[in-house]
Amino acid sequence: MTELEKTLEELCVERGMRMTEQRRVIARVLESSADHPDVEELYRRSAEVDPRISISTVYRTVKLFEDAGIIERHDFRDGRSRYETVPEEHHDHLIDLKSGQVIEFHSPEIEALQEKIAREHGFKLVDHRLELYGVPLKKEGE
Repeated sequence: MTELEKTLEELCVERGMRMTEQRRVIARVLESSADHPDVEELYRRSAEVDPRISISTVYRTVKLFEDAGIIERHDFRDGRSRYETVPEEHHDHLIDLKSGQVIEFHSPEIEALQEKIAREHGFKLVDHRLELYGVPLKKEGE
């Protein structure tokens, strides 16, 4: 099983974290999220599973997971830190500034261009993050 095929819970245990039931709930909620929830949304979803979970527990757990490198924090210019599990495949983000919707995409052309730019400046690219911000184009007739 590769690192990316493991559950958040398994990754936490491997990194020596004590997995309380509340941490397990938060890990499962994060892992099952199709969006990029912020702490308040993670708290709401986690509290539906276990009402004893406090928002401070969610904040501490998210920080622990982030420090361990098993989740990523994003700041999509909406004033909230949002989270996702470290993705199986690299992707970038397009953020709709009107609705806040986050669209994940992968572009081989953009990836190749970034590598080329790094090489031209004498670097080997080891990591990057691309976030595009936009507003929807008006539909025809508007």
